[in-house]
Amino acid sequence: MRRFLGVSFCLLAAVFFLAIVAFAHTPLCSCYDNGDGTITCEGGFSDGSSGAGVEMTVQDKSGKVLIEGKMNEDSEFTFKKPGVSYKAIFNAGPGHVVEVDGKDITE
Repeated sequence: MRRFLGVSFCLLAAVFFLAIVAFAHTPLCSCYDNGDGTITCEGGFSDGSSGAGVEMTVQDKSGKVLIEGKMNEDSEFTFKKPGVSYKAIFNAGPGHVVEVDGKDITE
C-alpha cells in the first residue's frame, strides 16, 4: 500500500510539474483607449518575457487587415482607433495568439 501511495504521489507531482511547464509561456495582451483617438496595446508572456518585436495586426470584423506592426522595445503597440468594429491581434506564433475585441477596449 505504501508503495502504491508513493508511486501515485510521484505521478501526481509529475503531472503537476508538466502542467506548470505547459503554461509557463502563456501570451498576455491588453489594450486601452488613450482618449485621444489612439489605442495602446501592451503584451508579453506569463513568465515575464518581453513582447518586443511580436507581430500586431488590427482587423475589421470580416478579417480585413487595417493596420500591421510590431510591439516596440517597451512591449507596446499604439495605433489610430479605426472607425469600424475591429480586433487587435497579438501574434507570437502558433499557440501564442491573443485577440482583443475593440468593443472591450476602454480608457
